[in-house]
Amino acid sequence: MHDPVALLRRYHAALEPYDRAAVAPLLAAGAVYHSPGLAGVIAGRDAILAAFDDYFAAHPDQRSEDSAITAAAPRAARAIWQLRATHAPTGRTVLRRGIETIGFDTAGRILRVVVEDG
Repeated sequence: MHDPVALLRRYHAALEPYDRAAVAPLLAAGAVYHSPGLAGVIAGRDAILAAFDDYFAAHPDQRSEDSAITAAAPRAARAIWQLRATHAPTGRTVLRRGIETIGFDTAGRILRVVVEDG
């Protein structure tokens, strides 16, 4: 059994700074990502990575912080987060915060991410 809190921490470490090569093996092939920051629902590892590539290219200075990470179920963890970034094409500052819940498969790969702004 994998520790979902440790898995979520590893995933967030691969996102800051964004490291596509480190993120890719953390995602199950059929992963689903729900987020208002990435145009809604994205299905599949390749589609999620492409969305991340686009997002981090447009927000290269993103800095995020977790104020809490807890187990939500035997194979799920939840993070309370906040971020600050600059939208490079417009120079607009982006401030977001919310809750992210991640579900993992039995191998410890991410199956589902649900991001809620708050």
